[in-house]
Amino acid sequence: MLHVDLDQFIAAVELLRRPELAGKPIIVGGRGDPTERAVVSTASYEARAFGVGSGMPLRLAARKVPDAVILPVDQEAYLAASEAVMATLRAQPGATVQVLGWDEAFVGIETENPEAYARQVQAAVLARTELHCSVGIGDTLVRAKIATGFGKPAGVFRLTAGNWLGVMGNRSTKELWGVGTKVSGRLAKLGINTVAELAASDPQDLVPEFGPRMGPWYAQLGRGDGASVVDDTPWVARGHSRETTFQRDLTEPAQVDDAVRELAARVLEDIVAEGRPVVGLTLKVRYAPFFTTTHARKIPETFDRNEILAQALDLATGIEAGRPIRLLGLRAEMAMPDDARKGHTPTRGGW
Repeated sequence: MLHVDLDQFIAAVELLRRPELAGKPIIVGGRGDPTERAVVSTASYEARAFGVGSGMPLRLAARKVPDAVILPVDQEAYLAASEAVMATLRAQPGATVQVLGWDEAFVGIETENPEAYARQVQAAVLARTELHCSVGIGDTLVRAKIATGFGKPAGVFRLTAGNWLGVMGNRSTKELWGVGTKVSGRLAKLGINTVAELAASDPQDLVPEFGPRMGPWYAQLGRGDGASVVDDTPWVARGHSRETTFQRDLTEPAQVDDAVRELAARVLEDIVAEGRPVVGLTLKVRYAPFFTTTHARKIPETFDRNEILAQALDLATGIEAGRPIRLLGLRAEMAMPDDARKGHTPTRGGW
């Protein structure tokens, strides 16, 4: 199986429209104004060399790279480019395509020469879209996904059971897909610092720290094991969310009330076409200067807009009075259809 990942996707799409910017540090985020509150959506390799990364405050990114070209987010352009890429992947001979996001997908194939097939995929994507991609080859989805990082940019790399420990064994556990800094730190407290140590661990020894499901899964991840079938079942969203970063902190209850009502209206617009009831809500609150917390609850299945709004407003009563708020977000979780793809997130052991 292959993991196809477009190189600096959003920045690359912008470069197609502005070829004169080639070689310059490009940052895409918000409305393209670093004086406003917004975060980086992506950065070109030239900007990344200065330490700019996705999710970084745009103002900080601009300070790191004073000469950067800062552009506003254009979701429609990125969606159109993504759809062209995925259509190209589906057109490849014998390909089964499992889309992971705008800029990446698994491709299941049967071939005696996966490297040649990967190069064929790269050429086809480049010819159709003028975008470069990297391809990871693996005998499990996890190995294919991790292999892609060794192929960037525009390269091909194979990672299988045969070379897994040779390539990954001495690396930190945080370099595994699905293991971040926090989980890596928790593993370190158990004396597990490297991928090889995690691979050799007894899965049951991880249960007290991570639980009966995630403990064994982390041990499996350390071995690079897991699913080895690409599933092209259409992905079904579990929920929809919206959030707003306020240019001026909210300090009054009436402002918070208005903001939650606006978020609820936008989320309801997103889910109305789904035809599935809402079963849960999560309110995200980021206090000034940058402390984030969430308030979540399950609710009885409902299509009632007024009930959903009432539940959202009730969640908002948990917000600390008088504390300035710089961001609010609302997520509505929906009931999943019986035929939805199971386990479509890497951190829940389904892959």
